[in-house]
Amino acid sequence: MQSWLEQVLQEQYSFVKCLKRSEAAELTVLEHNQLHKKILKRSFTGNPEVYQKLLTLHHHNMPEILEVVHTGERVTVLEEYIDGVTLFDLLHENLYTEKAAKALVSSLCDVLTLLHTHHIVHRDIKPQNTMIDKAQTVKLIDFDSARLYKPFYPQDTEYLGTPGYAAPEQYGDTQTDGRTDIFSLGILMNEMLTGKKPTEQLYSGKLGRVIEKCIQVSPEKRFQDAAQLKRSL
Repeated sequence: MQSWLEQVLQEQYSFVKCLKRSEAAELTVLEHNQLHKKILKRSFTGNPEVYQKLLTLHHHNMPEILEVVHTGERVTVLEEYIDGVTLFDLLHENLYTEKAAKALVSSLCDVLTLLHTHHIVHRDIKPQNTMIDKAQTVKLIDFDSARLYKPFYPQDTEYLGTPGYAAPEQYGDTQTDGRTDIFSLGILMNEMLTGKKPTEQLYSGKLGRVIEKCIQVSPEKRFQDAAQLKRSL
């Protein structure tokens, strides 16, 4: 049975392009027929609780979530379309200076402070999920791997994340929390400055010590929250 949202989209929007498609998820760009404003439609099988929480949160360093509909096992999310370029693409052209890296990571720390305050752990911070829009604003995107931190849960119910960026606890017997994202930020920072993961080449400049603290195997030895990391920059 077609949901009310699907009916509205068919009547008012036109298909622009498909960004990603798999058995579990589909990501498409739609454009309003009269307003000519683009939106992102995200459709996946899974738990809607993170996106439902994001509906209530607003921050200039992440896309605005416009609508969340849960029909059976299928979740449909409408979100702000970010017109920009990913950090992944930018790093193919040039590496970042320390000053530029600090500015970008500081912006990510700001949005993570909001997310972590509401118990949302992104769990997939990487260059492909970091965008710079046309106004040069940093946007943390794609919350498909995110989860809500739940006190007293012994471990995550799903092991999600991208190898090379995911913290050790994402594949272990403990629950992920805000410090998991701190680990990924350290990997990201190192890649911005060297073009490589810390296991290949650890950055040797002033930010090297900050990166080292971010990527400690034990969460207790990392920065304990995003605000603390931002102060260290």
